[in-house]
Order: sequence, then structure tokens, then C-alpha cells
Amino acid sequence: MLLSRLAHVSQAVAATSARSRKIALLAELFRDADADDVPIVIPYLAGRLPRGRLGIGWKLLGRPVTPASEPSLTVREVDARLTAVGAVTGTGSQAERGRLMGELMAAATDAEQAFLRGLLTGEVRQGALDAVAVEGLAEATGAPPADVRRAVMLAGSLRTVARALLAQGPTALDDFRLTVGRPVLPMLAHTAGSVAEAVDKLGACAVEEKLDGIRVQLHRADDDVRIYTRTLDDITDRLPELTTAALELKGDRFILDGEVIALDGDGRPRSFQEIAGRVGSRVDVATAAAAVPVSPVFFDALSVDGRDLLDLPFTERHAELARLVPEPMRVRRALVSGPDGGAASEKFLADTLARGHEGVVVKALDAPYSAGRRGASWLKVKPVHTLDLVVLAAEWGHGRRTGKLSNLHLGARTADGSFAMLGKTFKGMTDAMLTWQTERLTELAIEENGYVVTVRPELVVEIAYDGLQKSTRYPAGVTLRFARVVRYREDKTPAEADTVETLLAAHPEVTR
Repeated sequence: MLLSRLAHVSQAVAATSARSRKIALLAELFRDADADDVPIVIPYLAGRLPRGRLGIGWKLLGRPVTPASEPSLTVREVDARLTAVGAVTGTGSQAERGRLMGELMAAATDAEQAFLRGLLTGEVRQGALDAVAVEGLAEATGAPPADVRRAVMLAGSLRTVARALLAQGPTALDDFRLTVGRPVLPMLAHTAGSVAEAVDKLGACAVEEKLDGIRVQLHRADDDVRIYTRTLDDITDRLPELTTAALELKGDRFILDGEVIALDGDGRPRSFQEIAGRVGSRVDVATAAAAVPVSPVFFDALSVDGRDLLDLPFTERHAELARLVPEPMRVRRALVSGPDGGAASEKFLADTLARGHEGVVVKALDAPYSAGRRGASWLKVKPVHTLDLVVLAAEWGHGRRTGKLSNLHLGARTADGSFAMLGKTFKGMTDAMLTWQTERLTELAIEENGYVVTVRPELVVEIAYDGLQKSTRYPAGVTLRFARVVRYREDKTPAEADTVETLLAAHPEVTR
């Protein structure tokens, strides 16, 4: 398949809000695709690279290259070339990477160049595209959509299912079953504004602690234990504590869903960054384990004694979990219902926050496990942190944001009256906001390098964020987690923006 075809469909999907039209566009694309194209086509459409980030940034992409007049690049050729660029390291690597990217961009048409820039900088973002792609795949192959969704859930990969479907037809779906040792995508939660709202929506439910750890899926078949992340990476060798814990459980064949957390000497949770660093440690695991010991906390059972539990209501799955896993290794929870449910759940949330955890997840008792989906029967509630920060610069957007200043550089006041950058965000912006901020920031511009527009630090913006983590990349030594724009505060001056000191004081778990 030519890259130009993919770029055209990506633009068309982004330009329409009609789900039926998106499905039709993707179905037509899949009918034209070879089975071997699909593992590239699907992540590219969603704005992802199959092998993750390749370290190709604007130093390589910002150089103008005369585009090709006619399309010739195939998606497989492009993916191979990008992978080759990402693999270049060592002396002279910057020049060689620049040469390879220059050759690739010279072979691309103007539209293909724009698509590649957006893909590599994270600007090709198609909301919930995987769910729409499932529908498009079903329409293209004549398979029932429900059967395709379940196959994706059990395979843990839309790409795997799509390749099989396009190669073999609907009968290929029979090969995808829940199997110990083969991870499935985890069930995810939507966000609720308050715990009372969540309880009111779900009725009789369980309110569980939301732990700020690393999501894990643990598989045991006799003495063989495997541990997977939410992205299905095998991290068994990095977490020997979990293998030990699994082998001490009563059963010998099961799949459990949970989190890995680390506690300090007072029994309070350590920062997410410490846990992530521990889980990411591949070398000298013993030393890492001694420095940051971790423990599992489970909250669901997907399979026990070889029996598939996915379609059972949560009440029955939890009963199986409780039979298998001792209470200290299960997440704290409270069952609530009736008129007093809201008050009881609010107290549980307050107690959870006091213990240092980040919030709660409210779960309907009658809901099945919808692996790989953000189901409405799980609702997460956590306090939202907000800051008033100053815009220091902005980056020109790509794809549907071409011609708009999009990615904001955010700064907090420092003791000497200057501003320290805390991170960037392009999230939370409406089309109207993008248009307004482009005009306003253009008026404040003092320098432009073709990609980044530096502005006078005069515009205050309210930013919501989920937490703070250490970072050597920014001058304050910290950066915001999951920052997104709430609104602009033209009623505030930069002198009224929040300070670095205020931010650090609000997050002692990161700074201590």
C-alpha cells in the first residue's frame, strides 16, 4: 500500500466527526491493504509507531526538503526506513540520521511529508481510533463486530487480529481464546467528576483504592509465572518479588489483574517515578530490588483453574480472587449501595487520600471484564490539581493543527522573578482555543526558529495535571504529569502565576 493512500485516509478520518463515515473510510482502506501492511497501517493511523519512539525529532524534521512530485513510497518501505534511522547510533550518528531522513523526505510528496512530520512528533492523533478500526475491519471482512472486539481483547493486539482476518477471513477469529501465558489488554476506567456522581450512576458498586503504581497482569501455569504490563510487555525478569508471591498462592493456573506498588518506611506509597524506575530497571535487578522493593496488589481475576471468568459479573470474579489471594495482597475496597452509598464512598475516598493514594475506582458489581476497553462500568475519581502558569513559547502544529500554534511551553514563577519551564502540553484545546491562542501568541512573539515561537511571558493559562515527577530535563528538576489546558486567565497577570516553590510544597512525595 502506498503511503499516500494512508495519509489521505488519515486526513479524511480526522476531518469528519461522523463515526459511520470513519468506519466506512477505514473499511475501504482495509479492503485495499495486504495482510502484511496492517501491522503498520493501524498504528500509523492512530499516530503511533509500531516499535515505539525512534528518537527522530525536529532537529531532523525541521530541515526543508523539496518534496517528490508523485507518490512512490509504500508503508512497509517507510517503516523500514524509519526503523533504520532510529537504529543509527555512535560517532557521526547525527549526520547519518540526517542524511537518511533527508532521503526519505525527498522521496515523499508534500502531503506525505506533512503526515510523516505529524506522525513522528505526535501530532497525528485520532481519538479512540482503535475502536473505530475494529468496526471498519469487521465491515471490510464480513465478520461480526462483537466477535472482532472479543478477538482483539483476547489477542491483546488489534494488529494481530487484523492480519489474521485479512489473510484467512472470519474463521480466523476462532483461534483467539483466553489462554494462560498470553496477555490480554486490560480493562480501563472512564473518569467521573466525583465519587457521589459515580455511585449514583452505577448503583450498587465497589469503591476501591486507586493506586499510583504500574499496572500488571500476572499469569501462572504450574511453576511458570509471567508478568506483563498494560502494554503487554513481558517484565517477569525485572520483578522477582512477584514471581515469589505468585508461587505462594493456592492455585496453580490463573490470570490476575493488579498493580505493583512500593511503600516507604512509614507504609506510605513511594512516588510513581520511583516505581517506574524500578520496573524499568533491566540491569542488576537485585540491587534495584533492594533499593526499591515492590509488592503486588490485585483487584480482579480473569481466569482461575483454567476457567475463563471474563463474562462473569464483577461480584463473582472478586469471589474467585478472594478465594485465591490473601487479603493483604488485595486492594482495599468498600461495598456501597442505597441512600447512604454516597456518604460512605466519600469517606472511603477521604481515607484513601489520607493514606497517600491518588483516588478511587468505582466498579459496578454486575459488570463483566471488558478487556482492552474503557468501560462505563469502571469510573475513576481523583482530585484534580491545577496551576496558573505562564506561556513561554509554543510550537507550530501539524496534521489538523497545521498553521496553528499548538504545543505550549509552560513556566512557573521563580524566586528571582523569572520563569522556570515545567513541561509542555497540546491537550485540552478546542478548535476555537487553538485559533485564539495562535493569534494572541503571534502578537506576543519575540523569536521564531521555524518550529518554536518564543513569546513574551505575559499570557497566563490554567493547567490541570495529574501529578509531579522528577526530571533533569527542566530547570526546577520536576515536570508535570498529564498536563492539559483548562482555560486562559486573561484576568491574571504573570506576577499572579503560581511559583515553583508553591508547586514543590504541594508535592512532598516527589521532593522529599
